[in-house]
Amino acid sequence: MIIGVPKEIKPDEYRVGMVPAGVGQLVLAGHTVLIEKSAGIGSGFPDTTYITEGADIIDTAEEIWSRAEMIVKVKEPIEPEFPLLREGLILYTYLHLAADKRLTETLLEKKIIGIAYETVQESNGSLPLLVPMSEIAGRMSIHEGAKYLEKERGGRGILLGGVPGVPSGNVVILGGGLVGLNAAKMAVGLGARVTIIDLSLPRLQYLDDIFGNRIETLHSNPHTISEQAKIADLLVGAVLLPGAKAPRLVSKSLVTEMREGSVIVDVSVDQGGCIETTKPTTHHDPTYFVSGVQHYCVANMPGSVPRTSTIALTNATFKFAMEIAVNGFDNAVKNNLALRKGVNMHFGKLTCRQVADSHQLEYTVLD
Repeated sequence: MIIGVPKEIKPDEYRVGMVPAGVGQLVLAGHTVLIEKSAGIGSGFPDTTYITEGADIIDTAEEIWSRAEMIVKVKEPIEPEFPLLREGLILYTYLHLAADKRLTETLLEKKIIGIAYETVQESNGSLPLLVPMSEIAGRMSIHEGAKYLEKERGGRGILLGGVPGVPSGNVVILGGGLVGLNAAKMAVGLGARVTIIDLSLPRLQYLDDIFGNRIETLHSNPHTISEQAKIADLLVGAVLLPGAKAPRLVSKSLVTEMREGSVIVDVSVDQGGCIETTKPTTHHDPTYFVSGVQHYCVANMPGSVPRTSTIALTNATFKFAMEIAVNGFDNAVKNNLALRKGVNMHFGKLTCRQVADSHQLEYTVLD
């Protein structure tokens, strides 16, 4: 198979879809790997490291997209890449289609085979290709939130950990999944007062077992969310429904009741956000204010730590890419249920029910 790895062109995206070691394994197995010139520079992988592993370095994205049978990326295609899509091309990347109807319709029109990292799901319900970026984004949410609580950045002037004789900051985390868990680890480590809100009682019990009296766990309902948002210094949106648009848990009117200078970090922004006032931002222009509350809503948070993120991501994604290359798409998805669940569309048919429901489009069973 010919596998293409183009350079990411989304603003402030420095990750790359494959590390040199992965290239080496594919080449050793008899496949051809095309790497766009300078694609790995942002993650600390110069072209020479790919050449050493047997990759062909290609000057233009157009040639990569036209020659490859499978494209391996990090982020979804954006508008300049739309003309490069073609029927039957396997696109293996994060897609987040539930929050983007135009992209969904474009990929359907182009009749590509779209495999979304975020919906590859094991039989136990885990999302193996979402795990590494959720871990990083969860940890970064506290780093960024703490930074924007500083007065010169428009915050309340709160040190999350406090000091002896001074109260610590209040961190409220909506969602106790991987993002929430990792956010809590960082917040507890800084000495903040941490509250996690989640719908699942077994999950809350698990979190309570891990953290003990270092955090407070609360069952999710409108009253609890409203009560906690109003006293939060840092509110972290960490809600995920696999493949679906994030539910709106915090209304615009509730944001107006939050403390002036408090900070919202909505990690679920790439799935539409769980806060009504959420809109995607970039690393170059990461925040905006609504009713005196600063919002940090960067849609590719792990992109600012590309070395760590690229290695962590490809540790998880590579085995599926190798399986597709070795066995072909049809055999790979027939024999691997987790990978089959990652197929969001196939030759103009939408095969992910959550995406179809989000956009009121027709759903087709992949089988």
